[in-house]
Amino acid sequence: MDYQQIISDIYRQILPYAKEGKQADYIPELAKVNPDQFGMCIQTIEGDVAAIESADTRFSIQSISKVFALAMCLSIKGDSLWKRVGKEPSGTAFNSLVQLEVEHGIPRNPFINAGAIVMADILLSELDNAEEEFLGFVRAVAGNDTIDYNPAVAISERENGYLNASIANLLKYHHSIENDIESVLHFYFMMCSVEMSCRELSGAFLAFANHHREFDYAGVKLTSSQVKRMNAIMQTCGFYDEAGEFSYLVGLPGKSGVGGGIVAIYPLQYSVAVWSPRLNSKGNSVMGIKALELLTSETKESIF
Repeated sequence: MDYQQIISDIYRQILPYAKEGKQADYIPELAKVNPDQFGMCIQTIEGDVAAIESADTRFSIQSISKVFALAMCLSIKGDSLWKRVGKEPSGTAFNSLVQLEVEHGIPRNPFINAGAIVMADILLSELDNAEEEFLGFVRAVAGNDTIDYNPAVAISERENGYLNASIANLLKYHHSIENDIESVLHFYFMMCSVEMSCRELSGAFLAFANHHREFDYAGVKLTSSQVKRMNAIMQTCGFYDEAGEFSYLVGLPGKSGVGGGIVAIYPLQYSVAVWSPRLNSKGNSVMGIKALELLTSETKESIF
């Protein structure tokens, strides 16, 4: 499969969508990003790499960081994690307060904001230095020690994160988080502020694409079964309340972020990351989803 030619052709086909949507301007630092950028990178488990356009430009991975947090929490807590957070699709917005209240403070899954805030709380309780160890894990799984947080993005999110603060307070009311609310929110926003490129993200997610290989990075160890179940949660919950549409159009497990990034995996074959800052009404990259839809349609490679 000539992935380089395929993704080059895909880019030309999706150019008519280049001006659709807008970047996440409710986070001031993200509103400053040039929205007219696009990058894509595929890496296979055999070591082949195909990349186009801004594949090496780093961007704020935002909710993609929740996959890394889930890996760490599963490694630490095992199946007991699911007493703190569910694993069902939400069917509502990623920042819904209504669903959290109805379900008595137990987040529906790890990839909505409430679930990720609970995971931040778990890591704060279980690790000596959660920020340092989270970043160390991301660097290890990506194989790049220069990956870092962007504190300006984290501060921008905290200064405008009224709804996330409401979620954290509601979680605290229901005794779903143990640590100080401000500490939990600070760590949560720091995780979201990690910056990576499509090349770095696709390389990192190879660890989730190949469950036949031992998963052991910076002390984070997962069994083959746990990796496969993470894939299942990405398939059903990775795209907010557009997860069903993404599964229908693309047919791969993955995770999106409001920084415009999407990463997806074809188990035992490849990992692919795409980035374009303009988002649709659900908070997912317009060009990113279209690119991945064309990728699986033209290659006839999906999990279905």
